[in-house]
Amino acid sequence: MAVNFRDEAFPLLKEYLYSLQTILSKSLKTVDEYFIDLRTFFRYLKLRRGLVGTDVDFEDIKIDDIDLAMIKTITLDDAYEYMDYLQRVRGNQAAARARKVSSLRGFFKYLTHKKHYLDVNPIEELEMPKKKKALPKYLTLEQSIELLQAVEGEFRERDYAILTLFLNCGLRVSEMSGLNYTDIRNDNTLRVLGKGNKERIVYLNAACISAIQDYMKVRPVDGVKDKTALFISRNHNRMSVKTIQHMVYKYLEKIGLNAQGYSCHKLRHTAATLMYQHGGVDVRVLKEVLGHENLATTEIYTHLSSAQLKNAADFNPLAKIKKKD
Repeated sequence: MAVNFRDEAFPLLKEYLYSLQTILSKSLKTVDEYFIDLRTFFRYLKLRRGLVGTDVDFEDIKIDDIDLAMIKTITLDDAYEYMDYLQRVRGNQAAARARKVSSLRGFFKYLTHKKHYLDVNPIEELEMPKKKKALPKYLTLEQSIELLQAVEGEFRERDYAILTLFLNCGLRVSEMSGLNYTDIRNDNTLRVLGKGNKERIVYLNAACISAIQDYMKVRPVDGVKDKTALFISRNHNRMSVKTIQHMVYKYLEKIGLNAQGYSCHKLRHTAATLMYQHGGVDVRVLKEVLGHENLATTEIYTHLSSAQLKNAADFNPLAKIKKKD
């Protein structure tokens, strides 16, 4: 559902969201997510305090009348009761609640420390829900090769190049869609515009260079609507995120992985995992390759394979010691 914080948000919230967008260069999608999270909190607060009728649907509660006087009445207990509401009533899992905690923390930190509208941050001690640490899902080396070998059809050069970039460079699907042919540089590097409009340079290996060169030989030129777009759709438009996703799902289904929770993002996981497990890439280097802001995000890829765990046990100097008869 489309959101428009300019129409729905109260002045202080608008001020904060504009600062995220213009000063911190957060993407429009991220700003919208912050707004939705904070709107949910203030809707809950008005409902909890009896400021709206019980017959009013939660999604219809307006928050444009929230002012600083009301914000100053908010306590840490309000925040914890809200967390309970999210879990019990709305069924939010730990990850969703953690994001909402982050949104609240950011807003109240801005009001307290940046603008000094508040003397004390009432939710400074609000704790983050503990999220279940799940290992990222990824294709094995053998499955990755099988996926590449499954490419065929009218657009095989294009599709092969996309899959090769996913599996070798770990691009996000939005980054793949946004690539221009002018982003490919003479020194065999690729300029990538990532989240928050942050630019990074990705080095292209031999497989990527070969795949791109083969594609550029057949890339449409006549009738292309977006002249600089690297990957062109059947209708001569820039390939959208949805079009790329559909293409990836098609080939995943072909090798029997469609029903197992795989996606474009799992190909990003695959690239990171293969670089770490088979290439011995340092996690700090991996952080730069993937365009992560925090090292903690990258560290999920340092999970160990069963083979690595077995080798660790086998190489223990006590592995061959036997009980004395």
